[in-house]
Amino acid sequence: MDTNNFFTDEERRRVDDIQHQIFSLAADVMEEGDEEKLRGYLRRAAEQGLLQRDAFGINPIVKDLETALIASKEIGLTRGSVLGVLLWSIIKSGSATLDDIRRDFGTEVAKILHGLMRIREVYAKSTTVGNENFRSLLVTFAEDMRVILIMIANRVCIMRQIKDTENVEARRKVSMEAAYLYAPLAHKLGLYKLKSELEDLSLKYLEHDAYYHIKEKLNETKRSRDAYIERFLRPLDEKLKAAGLHYHMKGRTKSIHSIWQKMQKQHVDVDGVYDLFAIRIILQSPPEREKMECWQVFSIVTDMYQSNPKRMRDWLSVPKSNGYESLHITVLGPEQKWVEVQIRTERMDDIAEHGLAAHWRYKGVKSGESGVEEWLAGVRSALETNDDAQLLDQFRLDLKEDEVFVFTPKGDIFKLPMGSTVLDFAYHIHSKVGNHCVGARIGGRNVTIRQKLQSGDQVEILTSSSQTPKQDWLNILTTTRARAKVRQSLKEMQSRQALLAKEELERKMKNKKLDYEEPVLMHTMTKLGYRIVTDFYAAIADGKLEMNAVLEAYAQQWRYDHGEAEKQTPTLSADQFVLPQDKALTPKGSGEGTSDVLVIDQNLKGIDFQMARCCQPVYGDAVFGFVTSGGGIKIHREDCPNAPQLRQRFGYRIVRAKWAGKRGTQYPITLRVVGNDDIGIVNNITNIISKEEKILLRSISIDTGEGLFNGTLTVMLDDVGRLQQLIKKLKTVKGVKNVSRG
Repeated sequence: MDTNNFFTDEERRRVDDIQHQIFSLAADVMEEGDEEKLRGYLRRAAEQGLLQRDAFGINPIVKDLETALIASKEIGLTRGSVLGVLLWSIIKSGSATLDDIRRDFGTEVAKILHGLMRIREVYAKSTTVGNENFRSLLVTFAEDMRVILIMIANRVCIMRQIKDTENVEARRKVSMEAAYLYAPLAHKLGLYKLKSELEDLSLKYLEHDAYYHIKEKLNETKRSRDAYIERFLRPLDEKLKAAGLHYHMKGRTKSIHSIWQKMQKQHVDVDGVYDLFAIRIILQSPPEREKMECWQVFSIVTDMYQSNPKRMRDWLSVPKSNGYESLHITVLGPEQKWVEVQIRTERMDDIAEHGLAAHWRYKGVKSGESGVEEWLAGVRSALETNDDAQLLDQFRLDLKEDEVFVFTPKGDIFKLPMGSTVLDFAYHIHSKVGNHCVGARIGGRNVTIRQKLQSGDQVEILTSSSQTPKQDWLNILTTTRARAKVRQSLKEMQSRQALLAKEELERKMKNKKLDYEEPVLMHTMTKLGYRIVTDFYAAIADGKLEMNAVLEAYAQQWRYDHGEAEKQTPTLSADQFVLPQDKALTPKGSGEGTSDVLVIDQNLKGIDFQMARCCQPVYGDAVFGFVTSGGGIKIHREDCPNAPQLRQRFGYRIVRAKWAGKRGTQYPITLRVVGNDDIGIVNNITNIISKEEKILLRSISIDTGEGLFNGTLTVMLDDVGRLQQLIKKLKTVKGVKNVSRG
């Protein structure tokens, strides 16, 4: 291959410029002969015609050089990482082997390249990279944390160069990965500058119109924004100078991606996002005076402008795990506008811009591979720290040694605890897959359901329609989720068997001309030693109870309950209660003088009854009684949500009921109030209730969000008339949209 034809004139100039920058930056750690050996490898690969441009037409040598420059200049990586990046295309093309690299450049460079090869394997298996599991697997497989930093640098390099590509679909995929995979990783590592660049470029390619709409709006308002910042800073500048502090201040407009996120969350246009910028006060402080001077600035700012304590963030006393230190406050500036103020020193600002590289540099870590090792120990520590409440997105990096990551044949990735088996994975996919699992195929070989999984396994679950869950599966499974699903399936199977047993029992009772009566059957079940119905039918299904023995016991109990056998006088309960026919206890004019009616009256004796909690009836409501299994009676409203089901399933337990008159008793009633979250709405509601005679407010629960007010009130009152009046008055409160009875 003619190397002259492989590079354009612009690329050739760019290559020479970048090489000079890289070797200047890493001069103190590069070994003698590194540059000449590298040029030899690149020359041979180009001459052999093994180097190919990617889907965007980017020259691989130029891309590797750009990536190496970002890794060394903006992240702080040194010899091993830089050479690993520059030799990556050589290894991918097959022009050289890891043994060649180990011989000419050492073990460190070969280790970096091995990590990059493993990451490439992960990409080859998975088609869904924008999720938490893929990110965790990526870090697990990288072995050396420098590989992750190189991947971030590489993605920044690609995103910078694909603006005018014709391969729109490839650009969309790369942009999605940048937004959902690499930007969160960069944020976690404190690489805020690269993180913001990845997010903004992703938004530019994925939401083109939204990106340029925000950009144009920012350009339009730049002059007025700068003028406001000047008005805010001028008096502050005088106070800080008077205090003898050395500093500089600047206004920083939020990233376009950050503004877009706020627009989406708050459902507003750019003009509706009030905190478009932040003021940054950067002190020139010696290390021993940093905190003292930062808090001194805090005192001066809050003396001049009213602060919002709810929006204060103190990362000065306790820095973030990625090394970020700063003091954030939000104050009410001129024209009653909220302004975010960030207070930090030059050292802190350098760390905020360049991440952990700057953090370890300021801790006195010297350049060279030993310094890099100490820094990377901090990188891993940051990655393993679960403090993601501070992230702009909610992706988490739960990197634990007790987890495995496996792929489906389609490339989907799943995370399971270490020690998980094929059966665990089957249930993780779906309970139906688990219930019918007979084994799996991993790496082209068949394995049993007991096979333990390893990270990186590509697992194809094998199923059979004749397979069903077994009790001993609980000893194979390691995950709580899978065990719960097996227990549920076993319980469902038992329920189906019990239902069949019940149908068979009723059929045989019919054949023997025995009348089916549920109370008699319950008494029979109790005498046979069973308290739970499902256990009773399961025993019949399993053969623990002989069907003929059950039928004989039922027949004997039926005769006993119907007075055809000698028995003791049973204790009266509500299910045997028959209301006497008395004119005073029968609704007048109802036309049903012969019907039994339970009259709810304070003089009613001998009957255990209470108001149902589900519908909370009060005097005046149309009601009915329901005989419970315990023998008592519960009073329900006719429009109770449970009424249709009770009438359909337990019609024989329904008792007609009516109110005899006020009992002088107050009943608890739940009211639900929905409205706008206006100032004073709670006070207005409670004032109305307090002014009502014979109405007490027992409790109130408030939930607000997204501008809505949701309240649950429990009041004590004595009749439905007062309730209706109260609801009518509450609906007149400003902001209240609806009041309903619970």
